[in-house]
Order: sequence, then C-alpha cells, then structure tokens
Amino acid sequence: MAPQPLLVDTQAAQLATGVPAGTLRVWLHRGRLTRHGHDRQGRALVDLNEVRQFAHPAAA
Repeated sequence: MAPQPLLVDTQAAQLATGVPAGTLRVWLHRGRLTRHGHDRQGRALVDLNEVRQFAHPAAA
C-alpha cells in the first residue's frame, strides 16, 4: 500500500530536499513529477515523497 501523498509547494520541497525549485519546475514540465494542483498563491503542489524518490534514488 502506497503512503498518503504529503503535498507541499515547490519552495517547501526545496527546503526539505535541497533540490532547487527551478529543477522541480523542470521536472514538473517534463512529467517526471506529478502536479497535485496549486495552493492559494498559485504555486504548484507536489508530493514530497515523490520528490525524495527522484532526489535520492538510492534511498528509495
């Protein structure tokens, strides 16, 4: 059973993983990450667990 998504904006994902927000936006554009809507400020929401998988594949 997959864990529940932990939705955060790209800035929070950057702080949690060290992956620059610009890189996260490129991954979203290329379809590598799934966009889970937008927050009230219009920032893309991503699953922090998914970002961690791509940022650190050996740990996943």
